[in-house]
Amino acid sequence: MSLRATFRAALLVSVVGGLVLWAQGEQPASDGWRPFTATWTLSGQRYLLPTEGERPASIVTLSGPLTITSGQGLGRGLLGQVIGFDDGGALLAGRAVFTDEHGDRIFCTLKAEPIGTGRRATATITGGTGRFAGLEGSFSFSWQYVVGAEGDEFSGRAVNIEGRTRRGPSNRNESPR
Repeated sequence: MSLRATFRAALLVSVVGGLVLWAQGEQPASDGWRPFTATWTLSGQRYLLPTEGERPASIVTLSGPLTITSGQGLGRGLLGQVIGFDDGGALLAGRAVFTDEHGDRIFCTLKAEPIGTGRRATATITGGTGRFAGLEGSFSFSWQYVVGAEGDEFSGRAVNIEGRTRRGPSNRNESPR
């Protein structure tokens, strides 16, 4: 075999091997979990209530695009909406819903450290509608920045979103779009 033929064969093996590894990386694990990463930019309103402590209690209503940066099964983008409650102490909890372009939804519960730049939050996916029916999973993120503008306006950007999803036991045979 000539040097050129050997080089071509090695190149072909490398390309095919790379495609196989790439395709395997996109497959769900044997237990059905599919990892994903994302970013999320939010804006909305914050309502404050003075407390006896250093921080006021607050309620936030936020919405904005969740952009999926890697992973399969969720699509590329969803509109996220959040209602959250911060008691001014240690309790920060909320609910979120993510909606795709067809109106199918993913429902989540949220728990977090007090909102602020660099602070962490976790979410548990509790179900969905349409193509997300039976979905379960979780994700976590940190706030890249949080800005309280004049009045009640509030915005932020969540980064390092890492999570995983799978179909619940009764829906494992259904494949996501």
